[in-house]
Amino acid sequence: MCLAIPGQIVEISQATAKVNIMGMKSEVNIQIIEEAQIGDYVLIHAGCAIQKIDMEYFEELNDLLKLLSKVEENNEQEIFN
Repeated sequence: MCLAIPGQIVEISQATAKVNIMGMKSEVNIQIIEEAQIGDYVLIHAGCAIQKIDMEYFEELNDLLKLLSKVEENNEQEIFN
């Protein structure tokens, strides 16, 4: 199974963009995104933006990832305590 992570484009430089992913900036390839613009929300897989998404879906995915992170953190605490 593959997982794509949501991010927001904050800077564009030819075929790449800096994308904000949960507060961290990462450089990704945007060649397959048609007319990518600063502010666009995208799904990222293997270092490439693969699809534009709307803000509502972006926020929904971010909320799910934050929830998964909390669950994982709680599981680690239970294992090591």
